[in-house]
Amino acid sequence: MPLLSEKGRKMPASPIRKLVPYAEAAKARGIEVIHLNIGQPDIKSPPQALQAVRDADIEVLEYGRSEGSDRYRQKLAEYYGRHEIQISKEDILVTTGGSEALAFVLGCIADPGDEIIIPEPFYANYNGFATANGVTVKPVVSTLAANFALPPIDAFESCITPQTRAILLCNPGNPTGYLYTAEEVAKLAELVRKHNLFLVADEVYREFAYDGKQHHSILSQPNLDEHAIVVDSVSKRYSMCGARIGCIISRNKEVMQAALRFAQARLAPPTLAMIASEAALDTPQSYFDDVIQEYSERRNLLLAELESIPDVRVAHPQGAFYCIVELPLSNAEHFAQWLLESFELDGSTVMVAPAAGFYASPGLGLRQIRIAYVLEQDKLRQAVRILKEALKIYPDNAH
Repeated sequence: MPLLSEKGRKMPASPIRKLVPYAEAAKARGIEVIHLNIGQPDIKSPPQALQAVRDADIEVLEYGRSEGSDRYRQKLAEYYGRHEIQISKEDILVTTGGSEALAFVLGCIADPGDEIIIPEPFYANYNGFATANGVTVKPVVSTLAANFALPPIDAFESCITPQTRAILLCNPGNPTGYLYTAEEVAKLAELVRKHNLFLVADEVYREFAYDGKQHHSILSQPNLDEHAIVVDSVSKRYSMCGARIGCIISRNKEVMQAALRFAQARLAPPTLAMIASEAALDTPQSYFDDVIQEYSERRNLLLAELESIPDVRVAHPQGAFYCIVELPLSNAEHFAQWLLESFELDGSTVMVAPAAGFYASPGLGLRQIRIAYVLEQDKLRQAVRILKEALKIYPDNAH
């Protein structure tokens, strides 16, 4: 039998999706599965985005430009301008989702054997993108005790070697929901300038900031034009995960030229999804005001319900729509599988994402899960009740 590549053997399974077969089996038994494992909002997509696809007068669905249409990129530049980020359409390359954007960025800035530094826990697919590019992740641990705030800058600097190419940040954070402060972003900007590194920021949750707090983009940092690369996406902002439209933004011309060559190799982003995404840019601010209010209420309810469970510890997210929960047991992945295989309450059970898969350091996050509070409040309340009752009877030696 022919052998797989080393990358193929090492590619990690997604902690968000790896338990899907168990969830499908539970559904086949007639059990309702409440999905807290994946960041798929139940918020309706903007109607004008869907209508634009219905109204598209297209007789031949032909290739588009590799970098995305001029009109869409110009509207994107105007969108960022409204957020006090001054860029031109030439600083934007449209990708097939934020995932492709991240894969292109790593391909542009790092060779096999190079390193990127990431505060952990982090979006699990960063491990996959790094593996696919032969890049080593150097994690810097943030902790639940500190609410997953940025670790001391000395911890980042101590990881820098001649192979280091970049620091990668998700802001607001997935899976933590942490929103980095202006001071924290400025410290990282100073560090990458000092060591001539790239600073890559995954800013797909920029709209989702709570409690009157504000998102601070690396593109707003002074003297960072050659270092700053932003990855963005329509998936969460407009509840359009299936559109698979994202983008790379950088004022570094060499980075953008290299990214374009990667984009040319995959030909073009999907035309109909780009039409929907362009129309979504006309979404009124009232849509976001309502969505942010709803997510804020969901977060508050979820935290209150979880903190009523004995010995459960919960981080307090300030953005995005995720939180990390530490459970009184030894292995959260076993518990998550047991929930799907062996537990139900009034015909329902819960699917969560084991948090160990969001770490690169072995042994971390074993007792933690990530919860996505993307469901209506009654479902969240029901889901926490299921978790509470399940923990009472789960056969684990940590109880």
